[in-house]
Amino acid sequence: MCGRTACTLAPDELRRACSYRNRAGQRRKPRWRDGDADKYRPSYNKNPQSMSPVLLSQRHFDKEAPVDKRVLASMRWGLVPSWFKESDPSKMQYSTSNCRSENILQKKSYKDPMLKGQRCVILADGFYEWQKVEKGKQPFFIYFPQTREPSQKPKKTEDDPATSARNKEKSETVHPPGKPSSGLKKGGEAASEWTGWRLLTMAGVFDCWTPPDGGEPLYSYSIITVSASPNLQSIHDRMPAILDGEEEVRRWLDFGEVKSLEALKLLQSKNILTFHPVSSLVNNTRNNSPECLQPVDLNSKKEPKPTASSKMMANWLSSSSPSKRKESCTSESKEEQESKPQIQRKSAGGLQQWLQGANKKPRTK
Repeated sequence: MCGRTACTLAPDELRRACSYRNRAGQRRKPRWRDGDADKYRPSYNKNPQSMSPVLLSQRHFDKEAPVDKRVLASMRWGLVPSWFKESDPSKMQYSTSNCRSENILQKKSYKDPMLKGQRCVILADGFYEWQKVEKGKQPFFIYFPQTREPSQKPKKTEDDPATSARNKEKSETVHPPGKPSSGLKKGGEAASEWTGWRLLTMAGVFDCWTPPDGGEPLYSYSIITVSASPNLQSIHDRMPAILDGEEEVRRWLDFGEVKSLEALKLLQSKNILTFHPVSSLVNNTRNNSPECLQPVDLNSKKEPKPTASSKMMANWLSSSSPSKRKESCTSESKEEQESKPQIQRKSAGGLQQWLQGANKKPRTK
């Protein structure tokens, strides 16, 4: 089950976060499909029927494109089959926001796109899920652990000795959405790897529907789900099919080399995600602010008292629209705070540091 996500990066940040190596070993940033960057709206609380960013092969739009070239597109969440006869997609009688991996070849809505190779990767900071509790439901935010690769060294912060000291104490430092390294690699290749928030990459299928009376074609998708991993089963029994790492993403998108039945083997339950409880603010889709992602203490009846630095970050995030933000703040490490919720809580890690970290200042070109 996946009924709500967050995707807060600006269009250009998404391009950098999705950089990949082509078959020649060159690092590339996918381009937005014509006009689609304007259709995408960053959001802390994205629901079905909204437009969301997806990654797919350029060959779906241009048969002459290199087999490994990728493109970003904005698609409607909730697959509308190409054979749908009504003039209004909202008249569909059933939900297609999720597709169970076990049934993907049994239901025509998903079987046709899957066998045609219409596979895509849905991008998000993470997704929300609700755990049934005694007095209702408790929402959680679920995402990739945000740890830096061992080869990356913490950056020194000249104007903040305390932060520098904390960085030395922690061997793994988290990077929120930020600007990529500007150095050169061996051979003079520009180092353009994204060092910001690691986006969640979820497997999906898409289709293209054209209104019976004519009009602009509508591209839409469904997130494929699998049985929940052991660490998520106490929250919900289903989870999105996660593609872990560039190779799995490549194989899912390469519909020419990797045929449908082979690609289905990638749809496995993976015990690799982390999570933290969040406020019930996220229950209402009209609430779209950083507070939706803010970790809460389930033992406390009150929301955690905001610190000066968390207020500063919240003010920046709310006043500086992600769609206008080209460069994001730097990351400082912060000791993880312990809490004892009703289930064993995973560390909020990078998200806490992003929202609550000290001395975060937006950078501009």
